[in-house]
Amino acid sequence: MSEKRVVMVVDMQNGVFETPRHQREKCVSLINQLTQAAEQVIFIQHTEAGGLEEGSNGFALLPELNQPAGAFYVTKTACDAFYNTTLEALLREQGIRAFVMCGCATDYCVDATFKNGVSRGYHITVAEDAHTTANRPAAEAQVLIAHYNDVWRNFIAPANPPSVKRTETILEKWKAN
Repeated sequence: MSEKRVVMVVDMQNGVFETPRHQREKCVSLINQLTQAAEQVIFIQHTEAGGLEEGSNGFALLPELNQPAGAFYVTKTACDAFYNTTLEALLREQGIRAFVMCGCATDYCVDATFKNGVSRGYHITVAEDAHTTANRPAAEAQVLIAHYNDVWRNFIAPANPPSVKRTETILEKWKAN
């Protein structure tokens, strides 16, 4: 029996994208392909004062993002989507042990959630071309994205090795199952 096709989409919100993000349109397009092919989608949304308050336009998901019926929504206040949220309870309730991750911000929220999720035993596949970030003082966005793909690809978790794959490869595997 194959795993359920689950996608976790992190912080693809209006307020987050007030700061320009690398290849926004391409990233959204690839995320939409994943969410349309998934059996279950979980949207993670960050909330904080200063424009990302729940219910505000900044908190809302990008309007061009596909939001399938039956999707779940989890609100977080820290980079790590597991920290003081309902995420783990939701995953347990839905019997989800494996999922594909994508979204924003590669170097903060995607990375923190990835590492905590792997440590908790979830089998995570990162869609290497469906996450984005902004230019930072120490490195440009495309360098950060490539760097984190490499970090995650080589992340040592012997009993639970994560994977990093192109969206096209993920979708092909799903179609084959």
